[in-house]
Amino acid sequence: MTSFTLLLPNPRPLRLPLPLFSGKVAAGFPSPADDYVEKTLDLNELLVQKPAATFFVRAQGESMLGAGIHPDDILVVDRSLEPVAGKIVICALNGELTVKRLARGNGQWQLRAENPAYPDIAVHEDLEMVIWGVVTNVIHAL
Repeated sequence: MTSFTLLLPNPRPLRLPLPLFSGKVAAGFPSPADDYVEKTLDLNELLVQKPAATFFVRAQGESMLGAGIHPDDILVVDRSLEPVAGKIVICALNGELTVKRLARGNGQWQLRAENPAYPDIAVHEDLEMVIWGVVTNVIHAL
């Protein structure tokens, strides 16, 4: 089971617009960089679409490595989005928080791990489950 540290957003977030260069960075062969700033970019605007419905959690565990979620990553979670099949969700299972991909197969809902070393979880009547929100972004250091 993956556990979390809950990080609550600041009700009055600091605005910190940073430069966004209009040129793209080649991931293959180098190319000349443009020397001008297209605009400024505030990470709050990029990562948080609905501030009142958004919270952050820090991931622990390795069950979602295949989805690019690593231990200590910060997950941006939007409670206003509908948790539909295929989305990665934060949910409470019998009182413990976990992150999994919501899936539906053979008429049954499942919480799927993105690491073959971890089992999927079949959702059934005896399981106490509450979906807290849909993961919209993952922030991790390189």
